[in-house]
Amino acid sequence: MPRADLTFAPRLLPAPQAAAYLGVSETTLRGLDIPRKLLGGKRLYDRLALDEYASSLPSEGEGGSDEVKRCDEAFGT
Repeated sequence: MPRADLTFAPRLLPAPQAAAYLGVSETTLRGLDIPRKLLGGKRLYDRLALDEYASSLPSEGEGGSDEVKRCDEAFGT
């Protein structure tokens, strides 16, 4: 049976789609602390978990980590 073209983002995403959703590479995605769901033999990322991760990131100009601050100071930003 052919797969239907979706007009919305599915809830569970394989790594290539999850990485594209966040705007990062698959290698970067796999290094992040984002849990995956198991569906049969597939390991899928929950779009809600991806949204939660993205929402938890600091915004530019907000506190941020000491490492980021040191880097910014070193480069004069």
